[in-house]
Amino acid sequence: MSSPDISVVICVYTEDRWEDILAAVASVRAQSRPALETLLVVDHNQALLDRLAGEYKEAGDVRVLANAGPRGLSAGRNTGIAASRGDVIAFLDDDAVAERDWLRHFASSYADPRVMAVGGRTEPIWASGRRPAWFPEEFDWVVGCTYRGLPRGLVRVRNVLGGNASFRRSAFDTAGGFATGIGRDGDKRPLGCEETELCIRLTRALPEAVLLIDDRAVIHHRVPKAREHFGYFRTRTYAEGLSKALVARSVGADKGLESERRYTTRVLPAGVARGLRDAVLARPGGAGRAGAIVAGVFAAAGGYVVGSVRARRGGTTFSVAPIEGGSGV
Repeated sequence: MSSPDISVVICVYTEDRWEDILAAVASVRAQSRPALETLLVVDHNQALLDRLAGEYKEAGDVRVLANAGPRGLSAGRNTGIAASRGDVIAFLDDDAVAERDWLRHFASSYADPRVMAVGGRTEPIWASGRRPAWFPEEFDWVVGCTYRGLPRGLVRVRNVLGGNASFRRSAFDTAGGFATGIGRDGDKRPLGCEETELCIRLTRALPEAVLLIDDRAVIHHRVPKAREHFGYFRTRTYAEGLSKALVARSVGADKGLESERRYTTRVLPAGVARGLRDAVLARPGGAGRAGAIVAGVFAAAGGYVVGSVRARRGGTTFSVAPIEGGSGV
């Protein structure tokens, strides 16, 4: 099978990330295996849309689009999917840069026709210059990065992580797009899990589908100072619980929480033990990391309970939006 054409979708929403957006696009344009195109999908921000359209007016490989759906990351991604021309659609966060061989590693796995999605490894770039001593690696998903406990190498997984992921176009033909009502919506509560819900829905519709993570496909993700504080950590873990409740409602708790059970019963206790050991050995941050893990578990559990109650009462809804045609600027 010939190597697939890959479209890259970058969803953007604020001019505050202007330099980050330019860096993300530049990293795609510098790939050792060129992308077919880069699509910048602007989430209901006319000033940013106009500015980016002017910035890339002469660029034949970059298209700027307006989110054609409701505000939020899921609808933005769906707009990019609909407008893209590639056999594979890759997604890159607007505050991340991809290493030079990112797309080359993605493309290699699609030689197997069973492969429907491939994700990569996301490394944090801390605004303060280094990881906060109290911040456990087991919770790096809080800042959109690969966390301790994920398998290494080229491995089969239940779901890929959305900020560094790719899907075969036919996956969306089979399963539909990203569900709206789950995931990020500008600066509102930092929800997530839209890619988890999609991946589970995909493998239900296509049981023979293979989903992979290739940790050679690396991006580097900026973590702003505001996200290095415990307040954000607590808010994000609570929001993850809310999101997991929606996923469980969509696909059932058995599949929706399958990976989380292993993570909670094996990975996190080991992290607490390491933190306590470091505390006994007077190593910086050991007690803080152990405490943060415990606090994160309780916050996520609380969010899950609240989200489950809201879902049962019909207070929170989501839907799988159809993939409709988009338009360029």
